[in-house]
Amino acid sequence: MKAFRIWFACSLGLALSMVLGWNYGFLAIVLPMFVLSNTEHFHLPLLLMIFVSALVTILEFNVMWGVLKNTPLLLTIVVGISFFIKCVAMTDRKTFLLGYMGLIVGSILLNFSSYSFIDIEEFSITILMYCLLNIVICALAYSLFPTANSEYLEKGEGNQQQAPYQNYQLVMMWVLPMIAFVIFQLADLYDSAAAHASILIILAPMTYTGALKMAKVRIIGTGLGCVLGLVMQLTLGLWFESAFLYWLLFTIILGPLCYMQTQGIAKSAISFSATAALTVPMTTALTPGETDAFFALLYRFSSIFIAVVLSALLIFLMQQIAENRSRERLCKS
Repeated sequence: MKAFRIWFACSLGLALSMVLGWNYGFLAIVLPMFVLSNTEHFHLPLLLMIFVSALVTILEFNVMWGVLKNTPLLLTIVVGISFFIKCVAMTDRKTFLLGYMGLIVGSILLNFSSYSFIDIEEFSITILMYCLLNIVICALAYSLFPTANSEYLEKGEGNQQQAPYQNYQLVMMWVLPMIAFVIFQLADLYDSAAAHASILIILAPMTYTGALKMAKVRIIGTGLGCVLGLVMQLTLGLWFESAFLYWLLFTIILGPLCYMQTQGIAKSAISFSATAALTVPMTTALTPGETDAFFALLYRFSSIFIAVVLSALLIFLMQQIAENRSRERLCKS
């Protein structure tokens, strides 16, 4: 039942984004998938937290950029303070989502704000509208495909104790997004927004081992999503002009990915990465009758691969330095 629920929500989100003519249609797919994959019942506080987090982050970073865009050094300092506060929030289970979403949305907003050809106000409003639409879609999905009692009990919602984070983990969480911020401000990497997000996504485990696993999942999932995107484009060919056929094939391809969301943590993570890799180019880079998404798919995979590998290496170096210092302190004591 859970797989059908996720599949319905993703298909409905895509259809609504097409009917309403909204840009960034991938948000109508990945947001419901994220929520429905991590909850077994309609959870309004979580959905409202996503909306509030997006709203606060958008207001914060739009004001920050508007006031400080002409003073790069001061902007970097203020962004560093904001990112550090969000990293601290990520160390607590109750505020993890607020910090994590703030870090990702804020980083992408700052990246896009540096390009004059992007209407950042439209982008900000679009994010908020998709967050509100996400509440409606999830409510419909749970009402049409309710969770069975046996499924809920099997999943379980045990209160696992969260291990306290060490200082070097907090530093690691903060240093990586700051390096990414500086690089994406100095270099012309508009088309690498997905790679920027990938750098932040692998931070969630907050350890080298966890980051390495997340990097592997991100690369495998991205490769799978890019292949599915190429298959979709080759299958439809010139029929991309037909909105119904486009939506139908997109929905069919999303089916196995939605099923993978119910098959354990590893497959779920691969599925989510594949969905993001599939939906972003196919809803942004593709213009029926004008341009295709072939090179966008190839560029997406290569940029994400390079970004996650370099990020994992940097995390490894920071963890090794922290462990060596710990050993030295133990030897001295």
